Amino acid sequence: MSNSSSISHFLLLPLADTRQLQLLHFCLFLGISLAALLGNGFIISAVACGHHLHTPMFFFLLNLALTDLGCICTTVPKAMHNSLWDTRTISGCAAQVFFFLFFISAEYSLLTVMCYDRYVSICKPLHYRTLLGSRACAHMAAAAWASGFLNALLHTANTFSLPLCHGNALGQFFCEIPHILRLSCTHSYLRKFGISVFTSLLALGCFVFIVLSYVQIFRAVLGIPSEQGRHKAFSTCLPHLAVLSLFISTAVFAYLKPSSISSPSLDLSLSVLYSVVPPNLNPLIYSLRNQELKGGLRKLMTLYFQKH
Repeated sequence: MSNSSSISHFLLLPLADTRQLQLLHFCLFLGISLAALLGNGFIISAVACGHHLHTPMFFFLLNLALTDLGCICTTVPKAMHNSLWDTRTISGCAAQVFFFLFFISAEYSLLTVMCYDRYVSICKPLHYRTLLGSRACAHMAAAAWASGFLNALLHTANTFSLPLCHGNALGQFFCEIPHILRLSCTHSYLRKFGISVFTSLLALGCFVFIVLSYVQIFRAVLGIPSEQGRHKAFSTCLPHLAVLSLFISTAVFAYLKPSSISSPSLDLSLSVLYSVVPPNLNPLIYSLRNQELKGGLRKLMTLYFQKH
């Protein structure tokens, strides 16, 4: 029986059997990465440089863009490298697990905080500046990052402390915990159950808060007498709710589904839906549809071309 500490590298899932398909996957991941980098990079630059965008909503958008960049940069570059050079190995699996969980957990917490921001702006507009002052926003963002760090630390330590004796081949394009646990020699149900309960309670608490907030938001929106006002509120909230539902449903199913229904194609599709798609959709849905942010981007690009 070999311990996990003796495994120096893991083997990732080969995305294709032929060289042409490997290069196609490389180009696909390259396009996805560039789209996420450009979209989220523009958001970070516009919010950081535009003083008129220093508001709670854009502050949370900036943090969300950072988590999106972290998720993409943690998983996709290694998959691109393996497709380009026809390899499968990864040596820093524990580091990838930690940083991926850190960014994905922080993103979920930030999406919850952003839901609260929308709730206050629609349901309690007169108290917006009081409830979401600069100090309160900083504390909420810090709590989101801290919860992501704690969740990632617990899961990474628990996963890589288990002995692994069923090889080192993972059926995924990045190091994902469910696939690593399948290599375990022991069935530490109690330890796995304790970590799962902690994560589930955290995720369930955020989910319940989101649902209750949106119930109040929709009640308030339906009470708006102006049809244009209702349309504007719904157009702001519904995309946020759609991406949030996609993110939560696919992530929960990927981590909690029974191994009996797992298949390489299903696992790959689920992981792409919760780890790769949201970082590309978030800039479009949360930010680039916003007129203030579009104005900030235009000013930023105008200043850049004037200097050059």
